[in-house]
Amino acid sequence: MGIEHFIDTIILKVPTLIVAIVILFIGIYLIRFTRSFVDRRFERKNIDPSVRSFTSSIIKFTLYVLLILTVANTLGIQTTSFIAALSAFGLAVGLALQGSLSNFAGGVLILMFRPFNVNDYISSDNGAEGSVESIDILYTTLINADGIKVFSPNGPLANSVIKNYSSILSRRFQFVVGISYDDNIKDAKDTIAAVIKQEARILGTPAPEIFVSDLADSSVNLTIRGWVNKADYWDTHNILQERIKIALDEKGISIPYPQTEMHIKSDGSITTSPVKTS
Repeated sequence: MGIEHFIDTIILKVPTLIVAIVILFIGIYLIRFTRSFVDRRFERKNIDPSVRSFTSSIIKFTLYVLLILTVANTLGIQTTSFIAALSAFGLAVGLALQGSLSNFAGGVLILMFRPFNVNDYISSDNGAEGSVESIDILYTTLINADGIKVFSPNGPLANSVIKNYSSILSRRFQFVVGISYDDNIKDAKDTIAAVIKQEARILGTPAPEIFVSDLADSSVNLTIRGWVNKADYWDTHNILQERIKIALDEKGISIPYPQTEMHIKSDGSITTSPVKTS
């Protein structure tokens, strides 16, 4: 009687076993097809190999877990407790690795959308600035102006405003020079314009600009703007200020110091106020 009952049970389970086997083989085929499709898309998008490999592994693991749960459920095996345990485990891991997961997601976004590449000079709102040495899953390595390596977490970096100075062909310089209220503005502007004209690295289009930007407490401030090729930016910016200072000195045009007028009242109190040179 026991053997016959066992055989009857197996016969009754045959259709379910067949369905489970069919689901298993179809699922394996779909998983392979999905991974192949994703890999091809990543290749077309030129995604970093490390991101490709890691993402492919996550997709493979997730799909196989779903397939096993589906087959087990088809066979009548209760999977509710297993799903609950798996969810609790995933939540615990997620909370423990919250910062790392954020950096990983940021690294994936950076490597997929490529706001910058290796050797680009960038700066961001989170304080990271320098030439990009490498882009990894969790961190981007920069070399700053002092030659120091800066490891910037990809999470905050991907969520900040990034300025890429290497993706431009030309760059605008701007600085302010203050002259005395006693000096002639036109003479000062002509002197500065002559210095700019002698600098061959300054581009003619857009044309350089010299204009009064502020009537400050102790000086009339002239803003100087111009465009140069990005490779010439720092050399031109630095040498131009020196040459302008020398040219203004030769013309007798002074760059005044800030001045403050002090008033001592009869009650002993002291008040101060800025003084315009005149």
